[in-house]
Amino acid sequence: MVSNPARRTALVDAAIEVLAREGARGLTFRAVDVEARVPAGTASNYFANRDDLLRHVGEHIHVRLQPDPERLAALLRADRDKALVLALMKDILARLSHDRAGYLALLELRLEATRRPGLRADLTGTIARNLEDNVRYHLDIGLPGDRTTVVGLYLAMTGLVVEHLTLPDVLPADTLDDLIAALVDRL
Repeated sequence: MVSNPARRTALVDAAIEVLAREGARGLTFRAVDVEARVPAGTASNYFANRDDLLRHVGEHIHVRLQPDPERLAALLRADRDKALVLALMKDILARLSHDRAGYLALLELRLEATRRPGLRADLTGTIARNLEDNVRYHLDIGLPGDRTTVVGLYLAMTGLVVEHLTLPDVLPADTLDDLIAALVDRL
């Protein structure tokens, strides 16, 4: 396999775009090459097979969806109270809405993981680690609530984001802030 980290990342980003737009069935090396605007056969030089490509997508997609460190630092200047939790939840929605393709690709990966045990194991490990990291972070920085609060917010926000990004007319955009505030208040 070829070792050019920048090119590999560009190919994985292209795969994320294809996955979001075309679904798992549309994710081919050829489609990735076209999306990345590289010569035909490039993706197959970087990934051993489709499972290898999916594994790399599963690892990288979480990097794309991470909060901007400067934005996070600015948010964390506030008191460690419910208002900060609300601001953090709103930031999640804004971030995932901004990288809609990244989140939709993650949903496609989740569906594909139901059919591919190796991908399921990799994705389960990544998401479980991320959730535990979020719980630990929430508790370590002194935000209100406990582990159950964080897991409840994770599950509630996941549902809200899925609705907003897949069927945006179900929950009108002008109601989302109030919904997030109610979730934070109740959890």
